[in-house]
Amino acid sequence: MNIHPTNAEIEILQVLWKYGPSTVRFVNDKLNEEKRTVQYSTTLKLMQIMAEKKMVDRDETNMKHIYSAAIAEDTTKKDLLGRFVENIFNGSASTLMMQLLANKKTSRKELEEIRNLIDKLEEEE
Repeated sequence: MNIHPTNAEIEILQVLWKYGPSTVRFVNDKLNEEKRTVQYSTTLKLMQIMAEKKMVDRDETNMKHIYSAAIAEDTTKKDLLGRFVENIFNGSASTLMMQLLANKKTSRKELEEIRNLIDKLEEEE
């Protein structure tokens, strides 16, 4: 089953992936700290919808419901990135990389990590 989270759903998933199982209040507080101002009722409704869509699991054994991500971070990111590259860069990873590097926001450390990854990939061929 392919799940395509919206931007708001991705923000919630990022909190759950980073901090683990959490209450709606905790997720809402983190969104307000790290992302943007969002009302508690909006976060609650969105997380309820995400539970219906099987993106999150809801533990109802306690008074406060605890939500956890039901979809894997790696799989979700790979799927989203694949769709992005296909839709925006006509499936060309090299065009994506050239655009990223042209933005000149890549640090020396990141460039070294990219070089190491390329070297490792070439060794595997």
